[in-house]
Amino acid sequence: MRKAKRFGTGLICLTLFGSLLAACGGGAATTSEPNESAAADPNGTTAETPSDNAAPAEKVTISLLTDNTQDAVAGAKALIEAFQAKYPNVTVEHETRPQGSEGDNFVKTRLATGDMNDVFFYNSGSLMQALNPELNMADLTNEPFQADVVDSFKPTVTFNGKIYGAPVGSTMGGGWFYNKKIYADLGLSVPKTWDELMANNDKIKAAGMTPIIGSYKETWTSQLIMLADYYNVQAQVPTFADDYTANKAKYASTPAALRSFEKLEETVGYMNKDFLATTYDGGLKMLAEGQGAHYPMLTFAVPAIVQNSPDKIDDIGFFAQPGDSADRNGLTVWMPGAAYVYKNGEHIEEAKRFAAFVASVEGIAALSKVSKPSGPYVVKGAVMPDDTPQVILDMLPYFENDRTAPALEFLSPIKGPNLEQITVEVGSGLRSAADAAAMYDKDVEKQAQQLGLEGW
Repeated sequence: MRKAKRFGTGLICLTLFGSLLAACGGGAATTSEPNESAAADPNGTTAETPSDNAAPAEKVTISLLTDNTQDAVAGAKALIEAFQAKYPNVTVEHETRPQGSEGDNFVKTRLATGDMNDVFFYNSGSLMQALNPELNMADLTNEPFQADVVDSFKPTVTFNGKIYGAPVGSTMGGGWFYNKKIYADLGLSVPKTWDELMANNDKIKAAGMTPIIGSYKETWTSQLIMLADYYNVQAQVPTFADDYTANKAKYASTPAALRSFEKLEETVGYMNKDFLATTYDGGLKMLAEGQGAHYPMLTFAVPAIVQNSPDKIDDIGFFAQPGDSADRNGLTVWMPGAAYVYKNGEHIEEAKRFAAFVASVEGIAALSKVSKPSGPYVVKGAVMPDDTPQVILDMLPYFENDRTAPALEFLSPIKGPNLEQITVEVGSGLRSAADAAAMYDKDVEKQAQQLGLEGW
């Protein structure tokens, strides 16, 4: 087993999706020949995880790789402590990696050099598929814990019919945080159409306040408006994901999809003057302190708000990105990231046991003590804590009324690597929506060809 460097503790569970957005592309995975997994028999089947009552007879040390985000620190410690209390003969050494594209490249380098940790937390959806799961990840399809994972999650960690991941944390919504005090002071109502949202922005601007918080210093945040609009795309073009994957539909030539870029273009002039220098953490602070009315963001940000501004969390609300019709008001949902077992690790069974624990009701209970969920969990029997902030509960009506759709990256393996640069230009007023859509259509071609998709 490789020796993991002991940096800080961290967890990619909820905050992983900042990395997901930052690393929106994902190049070709390593193409070296695979070694036989220690968990595979001569017929190529994967050994099942031992039952929870079967602890290893000898002491074993495995390594875990997660990102280094703030909320992740407490979460990793809680999971590791709870797991080691249950399996005292298994020690989990923890290593962290950077966020964003730097962290994405870190993971790919580790896999390419055969130096990956026994378990690593990473994105589900398109980025997971770009890591060449068959070569690098242990097959978890027949592991007993999969019976408790909700079916809607499994396709996001499936490649060529095999499941490779165990869910880490909860779902999250992509939409708009808003400051309730500003809304109350100005007599505003939660918008259900894009025109209503922009009318609110006009009233906020007229009152001398910042309507929309931009944090383009961290370019991944520029993508939220475009990506969170996918529910509205699917509502109008139900076949878009399949057609897009098959190279039969384009953003530039599909009006509903082009509208996602147009909405971003329409926000020019409504952001804080220093939006190009404002960081993600700075954006959250502005929202909590009422220095800005809206912040387009994923609900994974809630734990950070709770930690940094606990007295302000009740002042924050959330709504889905509106479409152009109130009858089609719904939420784009990001599935949680996943725990993956390195296929060529030395302690496959212990690594599987840890992945199973992370995706168990017991593991989620340990995590939820230190990290608030960003939405419903995808493990049967797991419930949100009683003290879940109202801003998260604002998501429930969308789920209860069946007005949700997975983000496109969970329905299609195609996501261009330069999206965040393109959306920065649109949000800054440097590029038109039409030009951006055409540029993004060109951007995805190379990735689609690398993945060997038909029609490209």
